[in-house]
Amino acid sequence: MIQINSSISIAEKEIKENFIRAPGPGGQKVNKTESAVQLRFNARTSPSLSHSQFKRLKALAGQRITREGVIVITANQFRSQDQNRKDALDRLIKMIKKSTETPKIRRPTKPSKNAMKRRLDGKRHQSAIKKERGKVSQPD
Repeated sequence: MIQINSSISIAEKEIKENFIRAPGPGGQKVNKTESAVQLRFNARTSPSLSHSQFKRLKALAGQRITREGVIVITANQFRSQDQNRKDALDRLIKMIKKSTETPKIRRPTKPSKNAMKRRLDGKRHQSAIKKERGKVSQPD
């Protein structure tokens, strides 16, 4: 079990890992080793996530989520397969943690009378400054 927070934990069987060849430099064994990790997590069918958490996770994942609701994370930052695996899992956990935070509801407010008065006074002051800027007439 992978513990996300006190209320959410994901079973390890829900996460599938594929090892692929990583792009970039790698030395002599670059064409033989599969050090990059492609992690797949089906968020839509996961029993540990609620519908609202899935919707927030879908928005957070962006292009990393498929139409079927599978989140695909590719990690190829390190040359070691184990480090890439840990990196991908950490990124998934961070994304799920962020999706569990409920957004604060915005309550629309009105500016105070004093704030509106200050704004209008500032506009009048700026207008008066601009009115004083006129064309200079030539004395005869």
